[in-house]
Amino acid sequence: MKKLLTGILLAVLVLALVACGTKEVKDDQTSGSGSGDTGETEVTTLTIGASNVPHEIILEKAAPLLKEKGVELKIETYQDYVLPNQDLESGDLDANYFQHIPYFEGQIADFGYKFANAGAIHIEPIGLYSKKYKSIDELPDNAVILISNSVADHGRVLAMLEANGLIKLADGVEKIKAEVKDIVENPKNLQFDANYEAALMPQLYANDEGDALLINSNYAIDAGLNPLEDSIAIESSDSPYVNIIAVREGDEDKPAIKTLVEVLKSKEIQDFILEEWGGSVVPVK
Repeated sequence: MKKLLTGILLAVLVLALVACGTKEVKDDQTSGSGSGDTGETEVTTLTIGASNVPHEIILEKAAPLLKEKGVELKIETYQDYVLPNQDLESGDLDANYFQHIPYFEGQIADFGYKFANAGAIHIEPIGLYSKKYKSIDELPDNAVILISNSVADHGRVLAMLEANGLIKLADGVEKIKAEVKDIVENPKNLQFDANYEAALMPQLYANDEGDALLINSNYAIDAGLNPLEDSIAIESSDSPYVNIIAVREGDEDKPAIKTLVEVLKSKEIQDFILEEWGGSVVPVK
Protein backbone atom coordinates (compact mmCIF):
# COMPACT_ATOMS: atom_id res chain seq x y z
CA MET A 1 0.00 0.00 0.00
CA LYS A 2 2.87 2.30 0.90
CA LYS A 3 4.52 1.63 -2.49
CA LEU A 4 1.24 2.40 -4.26
CA LEU A 5 0.89 5.79 -2.51
CA THR A 6 4.48 6.64 -3.32
CA GLY A 7 3.91 5.81 -6.99
CA ILE A 8 0.80 7.98 -7.12
CA LEU A 9 2.62 10.93 -5.54
CA LEU A 10 5.48 10.60 -8.05
CA ALA A 11 3.05 10.52 -10.95
CA VAL A 12 1.29 13.66 -9.70
CA LEU A 13 4.64 15.48 -9.32
CA VAL A 14 5.70 14.51 -12.87
CA LEU A 15 2.40 15.75 -14.35
CA ALA A 16 2.70 19.03 -12.43
CA LEU A 17 6.24 19.60 -13.71
CA VAL A 18 5.21 18.82 -17.30
CA ALA A 19 2.25 21.23 -17.06
CA CYS A 20 4.44 24.01 -15.68
CA GLY A 21 7.00 23.45 -18.37
CA THR A 22 4.34 23.61 -21.08
CA LYS A 23 2.95 26.86 -19.70
CA GLU A 24 6.40 28.44 -19.65
CA VAL A 25 6.97 27.57 -23.32
CA LYS A 26 3.58 29.04 -24.32
CA ASP A 27 4.26 32.21 -22.36
CA ASP A 28 7.63 32.61 -24.05
CA GLN A 29 6.10 32.14 -27.51
CA THR A 30 3.33 34.68 -26.86
CA SER A 31 5.47 37.46 -25.42
CA GLY A 32 8.51 36.96 -27.60
CA SER A 33 10.59 37.38 -24.43
CA GLY A 34 12.29 34.00 -24.53
CA SER A 35 16.01 33.55 -24.98
CA GLY A 36 15.58 33.22 -28.78
CA ASP A 37 15.20 36.37 -30.97
CA THR A 38 11.97 36.26 -33.01
CA GLY A 39 13.32 38.82 -35.51
CA GLU A 40 9.91 40.56 -35.66
CA THR A 41 9.85 44.29 -36.50
CA GLU A 42 8.02 46.56 -34.10
CA VAL A 43 4.86 47.79 -35.85
CA THR A 44 3.48 51.34 -35.74
CA THR A 45 -0.15 51.84 -36.82
CA LEU A 46 -1.05 55.01 -38.73
CA THR A 47 -4.70 56.00 -39.17
CA ILE A 48 -4.99 58.04 -42.35
CA GLY A 49 -8.02 59.70 -43.93
CA ALA A 50 -8.35 59.60 -47.71
CA SER A 51 -10.70 60.18 -50.63
CA ASN A 52 -11.88 56.97 -52.31
CA VAL A 53 -10.09 57.57 -55.60
CA PRO A 54 -7.22 57.74 -56.21
CA HIS A 55 -5.95 58.26 -52.66
CA GLU A 56 -7.34 55.13 -51.01
CA ILE A 57 -6.25 52.96 -53.95
CA ILE A 58 -2.71 54.36 -53.79
CA LEU A 59 -2.56 53.76 -50.04
CA GLU A 60 -3.83 50.18 -50.43
CA LYS A 61 -1.06 49.54 -52.95
CA ALA A 62 1.52 51.01 -50.59
CA ALA A 63 0.27 49.15 -47.50
CA PRO A 64 2.27 45.91 -48.00
CA LEU A 65 5.46 47.90 -48.65
CA LEU A 66 4.86 49.91 -45.50
CA LYS A 67 4.18 46.81 -43.43
CA GLU A 68 7.59 45.46 -44.41
CA LYS A 69 9.03 48.64 -42.90
CA GLY A 70 7.04 48.34 -39.67
CA VAL A 71 4.16 50.69 -40.51
CA GLU A 72 0.60 49.36 -40.65
CA LEU A 73 -2.05 51.54 -42.30
CA LYS A 74 -5.61 51.95 -41.11
CA ILE A 75 -7.41 53.81 -43.92
CA GLU A 76 -10.56 55.84 -43.28
CA THR A 77 -12.37 56.99 -46.44
CA TYR A 78 -14.22 60.29 -46.89
CA GLN A 79 -16.60 61.67 -49.51
CA ASP A 80 -16.10 65.35 -48.68
CA TYR A 81 -13.32 67.90 -48.20
CA VAL A 82 -14.23 69.14 -44.71
CA LEU A 83 -14.28 66.22 -42.26
CA PRO A 84 -10.77 64.88 -42.98
CA ASN A 85 -9.19 68.07 -41.62
CA GLN A 86 -11.55 68.24 -38.66
CA ASP A 87 -10.71 64.65 -37.77
CA LEU A 88 -6.99 65.30 -38.18
CA GLU A 89 -7.20 68.25 -35.78
CA SER A 90 -9.19 66.24 -33.21
CA GLY A 91 -6.65 63.41 -33.24
CA ASP A 92 -8.97 60.83 -34.81
CA LEU A 93 -6.51 60.68 -37.70
CA ASP A 94 -2.69 60.65 -37.72
CA ALA A 95 -2.62 62.07 -41.25
CA ASN A 96 -4.82 62.72 -44.25
CA TYR A 97 -4.29 62.41 -47.98
CA PHE A 98 -6.94 64.10 -50.11
CA GLN A 99 -6.15 67.81 -50.52
CA HIS A 100 -3.95 70.01 -52.67
CA ILE A 101 -1.67 72.73 -51.33
CA PRO A 102 -3.87 75.82 -51.99
CA TYR A 103 -6.85 74.14 -50.28
CA PHE A 104 -4.61 73.05 -47.38
CA GLU A 105 -3.28 76.59 -46.95
CA GLY A 106 -6.78 78.06 -47.21
CA GLN A 107 -8.07 75.72 -44.49
CA ILE A 108 -5.23 76.75 -42.18
CA ALA A 109 -5.98 80.43 -42.81
CA ASP A 110 -9.74 79.98 -42.30
CA PHE A 111 -9.75 77.66 -39.29
CA GLY A 112 -6.38 78.14 -37.62
CA TYR A 113 -5.38 74.50 -37.97
CA LYS A 114 -1.86 73.71 -36.73
CA PHE A 115 -1.01 71.46 -39.66
CA ALA A 116 2.14 70.67 -41.60
CA ASN A 117 2.75 69.45 -45.14
CA ALA A 118 4.63 66.16 -44.74
CA GLY A 119 5.17 65.60 -48.46
CA ALA A 120 3.79 66.13 -51.98
CA ILE A 121 2.62 62.95 -53.75
CA HIS A 122 0.63 63.56 -56.96
CA ILE A 123 -1.39 65.95 -59.12
CA GLU A 124 -4.96 65.37 -60.33
CA PRO A 125 -5.56 67.70 -63.29
CA ILE A 126 -9.03 69.28 -63.18
CA GLY A 127 -11.08 68.92 -66.36
CA LEU A 128 -13.90 70.69 -68.20
CA TYR A 129 -16.69 68.29 -69.22
CA SER A 130 -19.79 68.63 -71.38
CA LYS A 131 -22.45 66.27 -72.67
CA LYS A 132 -23.67 68.89 -75.13
CA TYR A 133 -20.40 69.88 -76.83
CA LYS A 134 -17.38 67.95 -78.08
CA SER A 135 -14.82 70.75 -77.77
CA ILE A 136 -14.36 74.13 -76.11
CA ASP A 137 -14.66 75.77 -79.55
CA GLU A 138 -18.28 74.57 -79.73
CA LEU A 139 -19.30 76.31 -76.50
CA PRO A 140 -21.91 78.96 -77.47
CA ASP A 141 -22.17 82.56 -76.36
CA ASN A 142 -23.61 82.87 -72.84
CA ALA A 143 -22.77 79.24 -72.09
CA VAL A 144 -23.33 78.37 -68.40
CA ILE A 145 -20.24 76.92 -66.74
CA LEU A 146 -20.79 75.11 -63.43
CA ILE A 147 -17.95 75.14 -60.92
CA SER A 148 -17.82 73.90 -57.34
CA ASN A 149 -18.26 76.14 -54.32
CA SER A 150 -14.74 75.25 -53.16
CA VAL A 151 -13.14 78.71 -53.31
CA ALA A 152 -9.67 77.18 -53.32
CA ASP A 153 -10.46 75.73 -56.77
CA HIS A 154 -11.80 78.90 -58.38
CA GLY A 155 -8.41 80.32 -59.33
CA ARG A 156 -7.40 76.91 -60.63
CA VAL A 157 -10.49 76.69 -62.82
CA LEU A 158 -10.13 80.23 -64.18
CA ALA A 159 -6.43 79.74 -64.92
CA MET A 160 -7.25 76.58 -66.86
CA LEU A 161 -9.99 78.35 -68.84
CA GLU A 162 -7.59 81.19 -69.58
CA ALA A 163 -4.94 78.73 -70.77
CA ASN A 164 -7.55 77.37 -73.20
CA GLY A 165 -8.39 80.83 -74.56
CA LEU A 166 -11.89 81.13 -73.12
CA ILE A 167 -11.22 84.10 -70.84
CA LYS A 168 -8.45 86.50 -69.82
CA LEU A 169 -7.61 87.44 -66.25
CA ALA A 170 -6.37 90.85 -65.17
CA ASP A 171 -2.61 91.37 -65.33
CA GLY A 172 -0.91 90.91 -61.99
CA VAL A 173 -3.58 88.68 -60.50
CA GLU A 174 -2.14 85.66 -58.71
CA LYS A 175 -3.67 82.75 -60.62
CA ILE A 176 -4.39 80.50 -57.65
CA LYS A 177 -6.29 83.35 -55.96
CA ALA A 178 -8.18 84.58 -59.01
CA GLU A 179 -11.95 85.12 -58.80
CA VAL A 180 -14.65 85.61 -61.42
CA LYS A 181 -14.46 89.38 -60.84
CA ASP A 182 -10.82 89.26 -62.06
CA ILE A 183 -11.94 88.31 -65.60
CA VAL A 184 -11.21 91.23 -67.94
CA GLU A 185 -11.97 89.51 -71.25
CA ASN A 186 -14.81 87.06 -71.79
CA PRO A 187 -15.48 86.89 -75.57
CA LYS A 188 -18.30 84.36 -75.26
CA ASN A 189 -19.81 86.05 -72.20
CA LEU A 190 -19.57 82.78 -70.27
CA GLN A 191 -21.82 82.62 -67.20
CA PHE A 192 -20.36 81.04 -64.04
CA ASP A 193 -22.47 79.23 -61.46
CA ALA A 194 -20.48 78.25 -58.35
CA ASN A 195 -23.14 76.88 -56.01
CA TYR A 196 -22.41 73.16 -55.93
CA GLU A 197 -20.47 70.76 -53.73
CA ALA A 198 -17.43 69.36 -55.53
CA ALA A 199 -18.61 65.79 -54.88
CA LEU A 200 -21.89 66.49 -56.73
CA MET A 201 -20.27 67.58 -60.00
CA PRO A 202 -20.22 64.10 -61.63
CA GLN A 203 -23.95 63.73 -60.92
CA LEU A 204 -24.64 67.15 -62.45
CA TYR A 205 -22.67 66.02 -65.50
CA ALA A 206 -24.69 62.79 -65.69
CA ASN A 207 -27.87 64.89 -65.49
CA ASP A 208 -26.62 67.12 -68.34
CA GLU A 209 -26.77 70.24 -66.17
CA GLY A 210 -25.28 73.46 -67.54
CA ASP A 211 -23.38 73.71 -70.83
CA ALA A 212 -20.11 72.57 -69.31
CA LEU A 213 -18.75 71.95 -65.83
CA LEU A 214 -15.48 71.47 -64.01
CA ILE A 215 -14.84 68.18 -62.18
CA ASN A 216 -11.89 67.35 -59.94
CA SER A 217 -10.15 64.23 -61.23
CA ASN A 218 -10.65 62.21 -58.05
CA TYR A 219 -14.43 62.59 -58.38
CA ALA A 220 -14.32 62.09 -62.15
CA ILE A 221 -12.37 58.83 -61.86
CA ASP A 222 -14.59 57.62 -59.02
CA ALA A 223 -17.60 58.19 -61.32
CA GLY A 224 -16.04 56.13 -64.12
CA LEU A 225 -14.84 59.06 -66.23
CA ASN A 226 -11.41 59.20 -67.86
CA PRO A 227 -10.17 62.79 -67.47
CA LEU A 228 -7.85 62.50 -70.46
CA GLU A 229 -10.49 61.08 -72.81
CA ASP A 230 -13.82 62.42 -71.54
CA SER A 231 -12.97 66.06 -70.79
CA ILE A 232 -13.09 68.75 -73.48
CA ALA A 233 -10.21 70.60 -71.78
CA ILE A 234 -7.83 69.61 -69.00
CA GLU A 235 -5.34 71.32 -66.73
CA SER A 236 -1.65 70.93 -67.61
CA SER A 237 0.53 68.58 -65.54
CA ASP A 238 2.67 71.46 -64.23
CA SER A 239 -0.22 72.54 -62.00
CA PRO A 240 0.68 73.86 -58.53
CA TYR A 241 -2.28 71.93 -57.11
CA VAL A 242 -0.26 69.05 -55.70
CA ASN A 243 -1.96 66.56 -53.37
CA ILE A 244 -0.09 66.14 -50.09
CA ILE A 245 0.14 64.17 -46.87
CA ALA A 246 -1.11 66.51 -44.13
CA VAL A 247 -0.30 66.00 -40.45
CA ARG A 248 -0.45 67.98 -37.23
CA GLU A 249 2.51 70.30 -36.67
CA GLY A 250 5.47 68.38 -35.28
CA ASP A 251 4.31 65.01 -36.59
CA GLU A 252 6.00 65.51 -39.97
CA ASP A 253 9.28 64.39 -38.37
CA LYS A 254 7.93 61.18 -36.87
CA PRO A 255 9.64 58.08 -38.34
CA ALA A 256 6.35 56.44 -39.37
CA ILE A 257 5.21 59.56 -41.26
CA LYS A 258 8.58 59.88 -42.98
CA THR A 259 8.37 56.21 -43.99
CA LEU A 260 4.83 56.74 -45.35
CA VAL A 261 5.98 59.61 -47.58
CA GLU A 262 9.12 57.76 -48.65
CA VAL A 263 7.07 54.74 -49.80
CA LEU A 264 4.43 56.87 -51.58
CA LYS A 265 7.21 58.63 -53.50
CA SER A 266 9.01 55.37 -54.33
CA LYS A 267 9.45 54.27 -57.94
CA GLU A 268 7.14 51.30 -57.41
CA ILE A 269 4.22 53.49 -56.31
CA GLN A 270 4.92 56.21 -58.89
CA ASP A 271 4.96 53.59 -61.66
CA PHE A 272 1.70 52.16 -60.31
CA ILE A 273 0.03 55.60 -60.40
CA LEU A 274 1.04 56.15 -64.03
CA GLU A 275 -0.02 52.66 -65.11
CA GLU A 276 -3.30 52.66 -63.18
CA TRP A 277 -4.61 56.01 -64.43
CA GLY A 278 -2.72 56.53 -67.67
CA GLY A 279 -1.70 60.12 -66.98
CA SER A 280 -4.94 61.41 -65.46
CA VAL A 281 -3.17 61.19 -62.11
CA VAL A 282 0.47 62.31 -62.20
CA PRO A 283 3.04 61.49 -59.47
CA VAL A 284 5.52 64.18 -58.40
CA LYS A 285 9.20 63.65 -57.74
